[in-house]
Amino acid sequence: MNPQPPQRQLRLEIPANLNASYANTVIISHTQSEVVMDFIQVMPNDPRARIQTRVVMTPVNAKLFLRALSENVTRFEERHGEIQVPPQPPSLADQLFGSMRTGEDGAPDADS
Repeated sequence: MNPQPPQRQLRLEIPANLNASYANTVIISHTQSEVVMDFIQVMPNDPRARIQTRVVMTPVNAKLFLRALSENVTRFEERHGEIQVPPQPPSLADQLFGSMRTGEDGAPDADS
């Protein structure tokens, strides 16, 4: 049986001038070696979407982040109840072509 290495304890330091950022959406992209998360603030009646923070992680750290976030959301829901997520808006393709009906041959109906 291999002994477990002692757990490293980190002392978390929060800078006095740390600014919190509010984001209500995120765009996630990736390369082979990085996962990039742009945290964005979208406000009502404002056509602009402002990137507040960009976080770049390795894929391994992104997966560990996903696991930690999932565990924390589960704990939150155990304490406060299930988080109700609104229905996802249709994609642009659904908006443009969702009302098109197809015939038995797969071609669009003449009245579509």
